Amino acid sequence: MDRGELLRLPLKILGELAKPFVGREEEAKVVLLALLTKEHAVLIGEPGTAKSALIRRVAEIFDMRCFTYLLTRYTEPAELFGPLDINALKEGKYVRITANKLPESEIVFLDEIFKANSAILNTLLTIMNERVFYDGYTEIEVALWSLFGASNEIPEDPELEALYDRFLLRHSVKPISEDMWRDLLKYAWSIERFGYGEPSIKIDRSTLEELHRIIFEVDFTPIENKLLKIFSIFESKNIHLTDRRKGKALKVIASHAVLNGRLATSEEDLLTLKFIAPHDLDDFERINVILSEELKTAYKYLKELEEIQRNVKEVYNYILSFPNITSRFVEYRLLEIYRDLESTRDRVLAMARETNDEKVHRKVAEVVDDINEILSKIKQKIEGR
Repeated sequence: MDRGELLRLPLKILGELAKPFVGREEEAKVVLLALLTKEHAVLIGEPGTAKSALIRRVAEIFDMRCFTYLLTRYTEPAELFGPLDINALKEGKYVRITANKLPESEIVFLDEIFKANSAILNTLLTIMNERVFYDGYTEIEVALWSLFGASNEIPEDPELEALYDRFLLRHSVKPISEDMWRDLLKYAWSIERFGYGEPSIKIDRSTLEELHRIIFEVDFTPIENKLLKIFSIFESKNIHLTDRRKGKALKVIASHAVLNGRLATSEEDLLTLKFIAPHDLDDFERINVILSEELKTAYKYLKELEEIQRNVKEVYNYILSFPNITSRFVEYRLLEIYRDLESTRDRVLAMARETNDEKVHRKVAEVVDDINEILSKIKQKIEGR
């Protein structure tokens, strides 16, 4: 595979990964960034937000051995790492049967990971950090590429801090917004009837390894000063990153550039700091605010356009609820809304002139179409008076 083809691949993978999951593009991105960097990620949020399904799908796409398990305080190490071989034990040998268990899996998903007891906790720390499983006097090299954890909450127990720190990527998963519920119902019913379906893209491990290697060729020069400034702002806001986390952030920033088909960083890649810097739940929103204020990126435009689109949809529903025009007041109100929408459309079109980003241009076209549809409805109501 040539370099250009390789760089076009991650976005295709991301689209295929996110396809069955309504409103889960960010979660899919976190999962893919973890794989590109060969790091671990934790997804924090309530049950029923597609966390485990995303992991199973990414394992399908990359054709990797996957192990998933729900942890409780009473989970035994043998449930994760395999039982002892009784026959070998009778012969005085300490052998563990690891087939289809965590040590032989390349992708691991542990639900309620912070409920791990101390026996499991210590073993997980070594596996995540060194890719080694110490079983008695035996050192076993594990196949692990990335481990994904899920939890309803961030751990408060100091004993769990070391495990939490092993997750370079952290993401707060929220229920999807109301404007996506209709799509959710459609996709959910399709999944109930037909399942998720086979991914249309299959990637072998050697290609993933090549994608992983290429992130170390990314040029950081364009964002170096801005990154240092943001680290400084974080410290001033009492958002502390360890030296190790600051250094490892470069891998995620580079992988985001590769995800977008580039070997040079741009300010857009610094948005990945929202997955690296948070510690407490409050940090997620605070960091989003800091990044949106500091970075001149498509993210700012897209966020504003999404807000405008939500408001436009509310106006559309409001217009549909209007009765036929029976008074000057109703007509005046419609004309007032018409003028406001024209001003909004001008503002949206101005955004397209301020950036060359294709995603922003597509979103602008989408929002302008929505506005034009409402303007047409208002005209029909006024002319049909």
